[in-house]
Amino acid sequence: MTAPAAPTFRKTCFARTAAIALLALSVAGCATKPDARTTGSIPRISAASLEGMNATELSNTEKSIGAAYVRDPKNKEIGLRYATVLGMTGKTSQALAVMQQVAIAHPADRDVLAAYGKAQAAAGQLEQALATINRAQTPDHPDWRLYSAEGAVLDQLGRSEEARQKYRLALDAQPNEPSVISNLGMSYVLSGDLRTAETYMRNAAGQPAADSRVRQNLALVVGLQGRFAEAEEIARRELSQQQADANVTYLRAMLSQRSSWAKLADKDSKAKTATN
Repeated sequence: MTAPAAPTFRKTCFARTAAIALLALSVAGCATKPDARTTGSIPRISAASLEGMNATELSNTEKSIGAAYVRDPKNKEIGLRYATVLGMTGKTSQALAVMQQVAIAHPADRDVLAAYGKAQAAAGQLEQALATINRAQTPDHPDWRLYSAEGAVLDQLGRSEEARQKYRLALDAQPNEPSVISNLGMSYVLSGDLRTAETYMRNAAGQPAADSRVRQNLALVVGLQGRFAEAEEIARRELSQQQADANVTYLRAMLSQRSSWAKLADKDSKAKTATN
């Protein structure tokens, strides 16, 4: 299976979905870590722990945090966690509405602005997301996570060279950070250079701090090159059976979108031939 040319590749559902996956990874840990000072009825979750939940567990978590949010909508930690869960369950519009309220209550908070930018991007408000992330960044004390998040949005806007500059700034501040290296690899996926993407993905997956999301992206790139058995083996590595099955299901869904791209590319080729 050969890598597609960049202009056509960007038109596909796969490219858009991959960009969303990239954004989710880019801001992981930016504003979703549980606060050790928070106790009581607020569930202690992170984006990584949510990945291991089934639909019922996610629904129960959403209800629990949602109830806490209704009681105290100006609470930063509750708002951030609620928006995270809503985003994980596909309720992007509601997650954005929650973050709008949290941002009103905490207009200068860096974590809040970063999460707000993520919610805007997930809802398709890319230019607004870029502006929000830029507001959160401070030139005198830059945050590598925000550089990575900015890169993810720029990639979705098709500004790949600018995106890669942001990832490299993030790596200057946080060397060998696997989430950033993985995002850099995903940037090459979006432009159709799968071999270069795999090089970055393998580097990311080999870092001590790499998590299942990084390995999932490596599996995706391997699968896109037609090495499906190897891709599934990577997707199942070092995970519980439930998590592994979820990863393989996600991988197969992404690869099926790639098949849709191949059909579109074939139609484009035939149309050009007919025209000529």
